[in-house]
Amino acid sequence: METMTRVNEQTKKLDVSAPVKPGMARMNELTPAQRRAVMFAQQQVLKAQAARKAKDERMAARDRMWREEDSAERVVAVASAAQSKTPQDEPHDVSLREAIGHVLRDLRTRDRRTLREVSEKAGVSLGYLSEVERGQKEASSELLASIAQALGVSAAQMLRMVADYLDEVHQ
Repeated sequence: METMTRVNEQTKKLDVSAPVKPGMARMNELTPAQRRAVMFAQQQVLKAQAARKAKDERMAARDRMWREEDSAERVVAVASAAQSKTPQDEPHDVSLREAIGHVLRDLRTRDRRTLREVSEKAGVSLGYLSEVERGQKEASSELLASIAQALGVSAAQMLRMVADYLDEVHQ
């Protein structure tokens, strides 16, 4: 009974003490090693927040650049459409593999995706995909289907786009 009375008296003494800043009471109860661990964790949180902020700023700058690029492309497209075709313009022959490469690159750049992203998703090496886009390699139908799927279209849609591109070039 005496022990209980002493414990109650000690807790009453603690309650009467001066107000402590939130979080500081707990820090005072930690060992030095625990304090270092808490400080390290707080530093890691601050670094992560700074990295997230920097990434957001980079993405915002990239989006601004893309919007400016898109608006510049629209201006060029309007200017080139305003110019009439002259009879001297000769339709140049485009091979099927060049047309496929052109459509694949156009699909990829419209989605603002990198060669690396598409190649990883399609299961094709980056160099091979680059060569297909430049019209230097002929891809098999299976590879074309996987690349088209990685770009979010079916193989049939991609081939229709290739046919439309070829019709456009030959007119």
